[in-house]
Amino acid sequence: MFYRLLGILVIGGSFALAWVMMSLNSFSENPMLLPETGVAYELQPGTSLSAVAKDMELRGYLQSAFYFQLMARLDGQASNIKAGEYHLQAGLTPKSLLALLVSGQVVSHTLTLVEGWNFQQVLAAISGHEALKKTLVGLSDEEIMAKLGSPGMHPEGRFLPDTYHFPKGTTDLDFLKRTQRAMEQLLAREWAEREPDLPLTTPYEALILASIVEKETGQAAERPEIAGVFVRRLKKGMLLQTDPTVIYGMGPSFDGNIRRSDLRQDTPYNTYVHRGLPPTPISMPGADALHAVLHPAKGSSLYFVAKGNGWHYFSNTLAEHNKAVRKYQLKR
Repeated sequence: MFYRLLGILVIGGSFALAWVMMSLNSFSENPMLLPETGVAYELQPGTSLSAVAKDMELRGYLQSAFYFQLMARLDGQASNIKAGEYHLQAGLTPKSLLALLVSGQVVSHTLTLVEGWNFQQVLAAISGHEALKKTLVGLSDEEIMAKLGSPGMHPEGRFLPDTYHFPKGTTDLDFLKRTQRAMEQLLAREWAEREPDLPLTTPYEALILASIVEKETGQAAERPEIAGVFVRRLKKGMLLQTDPTVIYGMGPSFDGNIRRSDLRQDTPYNTYVHRGLPPTPISMPGADALHAVLHPAKGSSLYFVAKGNGWHYFSNTLAEHNKAVRKYQLKR
């Protein structure tokens, strides 16, 4: 139909053709009929230019599907439009619309993975994001890791906390692959530049310790000092005695309080019972925590206690630590 109409115009002579070209120029340069707030438009994969033009005409955005097709074909761009979600802002002209659809500059969505989250929190955030295509619903952690190309790996700590940008329709699997790759690259860089004489034999051990440091403080300035305490305790063969590992080992039974009996519970993650590091990370450590464990602060402190204001008091001896506990914990 399109080519038949175009053929009729050519046969009609130069006057008709000139009139069409003048009308086409006016059409291509005048603003489309869009609301002041703009509109979101999703171009599905495999959609032809003709289908896009007719759809936009039906929606009232374009005055003429024919002219839009003619403009695109004369520009040689009819087959170059790209699928995706676009924001059509007020004032957009048909000429600018064509350039936008050809450029593939689709709307970018964001999702922030928060430092200290565990894997279940990551999955919940992904599941709740409307722009991500869900393909992992109902799969176990083991099945998800297998799909990520990491069969047999524990998922905890494997994904880098950060803010990620992506187009609508990105699959949850591709999103996880991206965050997993980001963590692998960061861990490799940090491990290659680590301080000498650390009591850590593998990058994975660094990841585990970083996950503990991440959960112990929200103060970035404290992370190297807390990492230093744990590094010195590991070197001395002391128990780490860190509450976040106990909480992780308790799982869903944790009700917000740690009791004396919990500190004696024999789970693989209880660092009051077992020496050394727990078997896996307990959270997603951020870049600062990972850097801290591979570049811990120098010093002699072996203990720390929360002061109640988001910061910690560090002690070199058990006697000093017990005094700090009485001051900052028992009195509260």
